[in-house]
Amino acid sequence: MNSLDKIDQQLIALLRHNARASVAILAARLGVSRGTVTNRLNKLEKRGVIVGYTVRLRPETETSGLRAWMGVAIEGNDARRVAASLLGEPSVLALHATNGRWDLLVELQVATLPELAHALERIRLIRGISNSETSIHLETLRAAPNAG
Repeated sequence: MNSLDKIDQQLIALLRHNARASVAILAARLGVSRGTVTNRLNKLEKRGVIVGYTVRLRPETETSGLRAWMGVAIEGNDARRVAASLLGEPSVLALHATNGRWDLLVELQVATLPELAHALERIRLIRGISNSETSIHLETLRAAPNAG
């Protein structure tokens, strides 16, 4: 489950946006053939990178799973490559560029603590990440009405 190339990362990002997108639409957006998309999806599923397809719910209707935030410090000028790798990570719900101590703020969503541990392990192996810190979301005390 080592590295994902640019097309795999873009494919996962498109699926994260709309997991119901057809192979034809995915192929057109990626600029590749439908066969290439089908083959890549099969390989990603077989390698365990894609473990399923799901529906996203509004945060206030979410009933299960864990959310966590990870601050990520990046070495040198690797921000674009690191961001592309993070966008290809199945547990990444959102990715934000920020200032201060961390270069990126990563919002993660997983089903279980062991799944979070595996996601953190994969993320920490991304070349260019020099440091990270993760906090688990325990409770939302207030959210904007249209947040999510």
